[in-house]
Amino acid sequence: MEAILNTHQLLKTAPKGQTLTFDFLHYDTRQVKPNTLFVVKGNFNPKYLENAVGITGIVTTKPLDIDIPQWIVSNTQQALSLLSAEFFDRPQDKLWIGAITGTKGKTTTAYFAYYILKHATQNRTALFSTVDRITGPQASDKKKSDLTTPESYELFKDMRQAVDNGMTHLIMEVSSQAYLKDRVYGLHFDVGTFLNISPDHIGPNEHPTFEDYLAHKLMLLDHSDTIVINDETDHHDEIFSHAKQNHEAGKSLYTYSSNRQNQGDYVFISNDSAIHESHFTVSEQHKVEQLSEIIGHYRLNIPGDFNESNALAALMIAGFAGAKHQDMVQGLDEVFIPGRMLSMPIPSHGVAFVDYAHNYASMHALLSFAQSKYPTGKVIVVVGSPGNKGVSRRADFGKVIGELADVVFLTADDPQYEDPADIANEIACHINNDHVVVHFEMDRIKAIHAAIASAGEQDIVIVAGKGEDPYQKINGQDVPYIGDYAVVKQLTF
Repeated sequence: MEAILNTHQLLKTAPKGQTLTFDFLHYDTRQVKPNTLFVVKGNFNPKYLENAVGITGIVTTKPLDIDIPQWIVSNTQQALSLLSAEFFDRPQDKLWIGAITGTKGKTTTAYFAYYILKHATQNRTALFSTVDRITGPQASDKKKSDLTTPESYELFKDMRQAVDNGMTHLIMEVSSQAYLKDRVYGLHFDVGTFLNISPDHIGPNEHPTFEDYLAHKLMLLDHSDTIVINDETDHHDEIFSHAKQNHEAGKSLYTYSSNRQNQGDYVFISNDSAIHESHFTVSEQHKVEQLSEIIGHYRLNIPGDFNESNALAALMIAGFAGAKHQDMVQGLDEVFIPGRMLSMPIPSHGVAFVDYAHNYASMHALLSFAQSKYPTGKVIVVVGSPGNKGVSRRADFGKVIGELADVVFLTADDPQYEDPADIANEIACHINNDHVVVHFEMDRIKAIHAAIASAGEQDIVIVAGKGEDPYQKINGQDVPYIGDYAVVKQLTF
């Protein structure tokens, strides 16, 4: 243990004259077992140790008034990540890992790559996403995620489970918070993909500024052997300047774009985008031997030409993992993403879409698609914004609603310790379009029902934010909720 901590210059002091071994590791006093090495993290209250039986060693930044051997380190979050990797016998070394970051599209891209690699590896690919963590081929190996990138202990625990289940590949989302909170400290990726960047996750409990948000997103590029970047992303020059510090274009740095930009190593051309699917073609600008299999035509099993960019990113990830063209065709043709772009026709009330869209960029893409497919109808939106985080999203939602919606039903979406009506009013204050009809209904189920009831045959209803989430986060509790998709489905018959 001390050697690991010293390698990363984390260890400040250690117990003298003692050689100790431990049988278990954890950071939650409720989870300790006999002979546990306990890592203190966050706003820890020493009183928690009073009823924790089995702790025989402690890793902490400040000495605790307790007669237990203690290792004093400069950063317990980093120490936890390193020690967790070792405790679970470094499962990352037995996995090919493709990592994805970006303000929008991480989950979509992750599922695209996962479905492709499921075919390529005979179902030996794991997935860690905002929606699900899948560690094996059985139904029991799938669970709902609570964070985009979990705490390091859970991350390495799930990797170990994946390896034990015979998984050889892993596709995972990596959030800016993962780097801010050192959840992926010491972890290296075979391929790191940067989709895009726009303001998000800026607030008192998240990133203090956009510059800080971008800086933590860029860390993925520093910890990946090969990197793939969207050539059409905002802040292009900053991202590429950072990428080129450790990577050379054409050797470990590769790009993609639409044919409108036409500057990426690989480009996609939108052929057709219908309400339930889209078709596109991939061609090369610069030949990359490892990516020869991605050239060709694809049917994408979800709508929206904006998803084709994510699909190309996924194709490049899968190409570097060794997938063949037929695996790519089948994966994208069959992909299903829980809570993403789920469409349902409502008799006499147009079409409803359920999507996890939760920031300006995602909402703008989704509403633009709705406008293009239903030019004569109204765009009706049901949306809220989480409490106690992502405060900047409230102004962003107001802005995009003013730009692209005709009617909005503002409602609750994981309000936590805030009043959802206050959050809704904040969103409304930023709707700078008098032609938008604004409704307030904090009961989310009632809001969805009212939105669909108000829709005509040529209208489209966008239910954004929760997808198939089975709960609402209220006052620190996960309150059961049937999910947006189930609510809409109640009205489809």
